[in-house]
Order: sequence, then C-alpha cells, then structure tokens
Amino acid sequence: MSVQEMTAAPTAVKEKHHLAFFRQSGWLMIANVAGGMLMWGVHFLAKRIPEEEYGIFGTLLAVTMVVPALPLQMVFAQQTAKALATGRERELSGMIRLMWMGLTALWIVFAGVALFKQAWIVEQWKLGSAVGLWITLPTLLMALWTPIFGGVLQGSQNFLWLGWSMIFNAMGRAFLAAALVLLVVGNAVSLMTGVLAGMVAAAVVAVWQSKPFWSAPIASFDWRSLLKQVLPLMIGFTAFQFLFTADTMFVKAYFTKDETAFYVSAGTLSRALMWLVMPLATVMFPRLVHSAAKSEKTNLMGIVLLGTAVLAACGAISLTVLGPFIVKFVFKPSYVEVATKVLPWYAWAMLPIAMTNVLLNDLLAHSVYRVVLPLVAVVGAYAFALTRFHASLIQVLQTLGIFGLLALAVCAWFSFGKRKRN
Repeated sequence: MSVQEMTAAPTAVKEKHHLAFFRQSGWLMIANVAGGMLMWGVHFLAKRIPEEEYGIFGTLLAVTMVVPALPLQMVFAQQTAKALATGRERELSGMIRLMWMGLTALWIVFAGVALFKQAWIVEQWKLGSAVGLWITLPTLLMALWTPIFGGVLQGSQNFLWLGWSMIFNAMGRAFLAAALVLLVVGNAVSLMTGVLAGMVAAAVVAVWQSKPFWSAPIASFDWRSLLKQVLPLMIGFTAFQFLFTADTMFVKAYFTKDETAFYVSAGTLSRALMWLVMPLATVMFPRLVHSAAKSEKTNLMGIVLLGTAVLAACGAISLTVLGPFIVKFVFKPSYVEVATKVLPWYAWAMLPIAMTNVLLNDLLAHSVYRVVLPLVAVVGAYAFALTRFHASLIQVLQTLGIFGLLALAVCAWFSFGKRKRN
C-alpha cells in the first residue's frame, strides 16, 4: 500500500463517521422538532379550557417531570455503549432487568402512599377531584420505564427507533388530548390522559426495540464498579436537569397563578430551542463512550459544540424578534404582554445551558467525574439564589442566565484540562 493510500484510509473512515453522525443527528432533529411541535400544539388547547384547569395540568405535568429521566437515560446509554464496546452484553442484560424491576417496585410503593393520602393531595394541590392523580400515577410509571429503554436505544445507536419513540409520544399526547378537550370536556384530566397515552406509546416502542438487549442471557456484574460509574453520572445529569427545569417550580412557589401561566408560556417557546440542539449531544454521547472504551481519539465534541452554539444563538435571535407574534398566535390575549417581556430573557438564558449540556456529555462520556461536585455546588447556589432573588419574573431569568454561565464555565474549565492532559 502506498503512503497516499495509507493516509487516505483513516481520512475516509473519519469522513464516513462524520456523515453518519450528521445523518443520525439530522433524523433526531426532525423527530425532536416534529414531536416538539405536536407537544407544543397541546398548549393551543389552553384557549379551550379554564385558566384554573390549565394551572392544574401544569402542576400534574410537573410531577411527572420530577422523574430524573435524563440521568436515567444517560446511565443506560453509557452502560449499553460500553458493554457493546467491551463485549459485556450479558452483564448489561442483567443490569437492565434488575433496574427495571427495582424502579417498578419503587413506583408501587409510591403509588400506594399516594392513593392512601389522595384526599390530602387533592386538597393541597387544589385538584378538584382525584381523577387527575389516578391518571398521573401510571404516567409516572411510564416516565420511569421510557428512559431505561430509551437509553439502551441511544447507547446501541439505534437512533431510528429512538426518534420514532419521541414522535409516538408526541402524537399520542397531542391527538388524544385534542380529541378529549374538543369533543368531551376541556379540563386538566383530558390533557393528562393525552400525556399518558403518549408515554405508553413511547415506552412500548422503546421496550420492543431494545428487546435483544434485555432478553439476552444474563451474567453477574461487579456492583461496586458499576456504582462508581453510575453515581457520578446520575448526580451530574440530575444537577443539569435541575438547572434546566427548576425555575418553573420556584416561580410556582413565589408568583400568582396568572404570572406562572405567563411564565410557563414563555418557557414553552424558549425550551423549544433545545429541540434543535439536544440531538447533537444525544448522538455524540454513545460515540464518545465507545471511543473512550477503545482508547480512540475523535474531534466530534468540537463540531457538536460549534453547531450547538450557532443553532441556539439563531433560535434565540428568532424568538427575540418573532416572539411577540408567536405568543399572540398561540396563547390567550391575557398572556401576551407579560410573556412577550419575559421571552427574550428566557431564550438567551437557554444558550449557555445548551452549551453546558454538550461539554457535560463529553466530560462524563470520558469519565471525567471531577466535574460533578463543582457542578452540584453551582446548582445548589442557584437554588439558594432563587429563594432570594425573585422580585420579578425577569429577575428569576437573570439568575438562571448567570448560573447557566457559571455552569458553562465549570464544564469548560474541566474540558480544557482534559484536552491539555491528552
């Protein structure tokens, strides 16, 4: 083989991997945007139900969001990618089954307590009836199952069916919710029934497509070694999920129902930015885990970070310019004034969070677990700051933006250190 051929071969392989990456990322972007638009369509139904019922829906939906879906999915994505790279498929099968049964048992206990205390819950949350709680409980179970098997799909790089799982989730949610609100009754129960239908569809697809991994013969695995890998991942991604979502919970605690509704409407539009950029990190993570397990070098993170920054910035600019028109089109007239003022702040606060997500995925894929404690410290300080700085909705978002930048700085520091050592 000539020198030119020897040089060209790795280049061709690298280009092939990059093409596959962009093809898979492109598909997940399509699935995310399509699914996101369908889920966003549920908020059009806000015009058809009383504001009080929409507030109840927000409360019940927030309960399902307490499930650490992102950390769970990333744990199983990491373990699946590493098992496939090192030939430990039987150990992976045992881990999946054990976690599946364990989380289901935990849900049974939680559901039993919730049903025993349902009268108190209905009164405290001002639900009106227990039906919303009954529908939320199985939704929580699906919210526990979906990230397990979605993580297996991600780790095995089965992005085709991971994308379809997202789309079926959104279709079930949007179509059934719309049918119930428009044809039966416009209330929170109808909307939550749609959420349940979507979660069931997503879980069924993920369980079905990941069957070769969880139905394989099992082998024992080293619990201590597993915990050393899993705990930092769970804590790190839980901290990120808190940074990404906790502002809404604090707003509910410190502001009126109307102000919360306005804030949620702006948040729905702003978090749509993540529909565009998160697929890049989703596809990147198992590839980096696989490369790290085989001690292979890759420049994928730099490409993903640049793409995320450009897409998120373009999205923030678009929402800043077009946001007032979009708010008028989607939400009630009473939402427009406050949501329009809040929207630019919300959109730009998402930019550092999106970039933090990329760097954190890269660091944890390479087992740089030293980043976890500083990140947790930043997030803890963020939670404390929100209890002190909430004079207005804009001040809440300014706090989110500042701590998003701090989280980005922490991840950038450790990422720079990792590259310097390499």
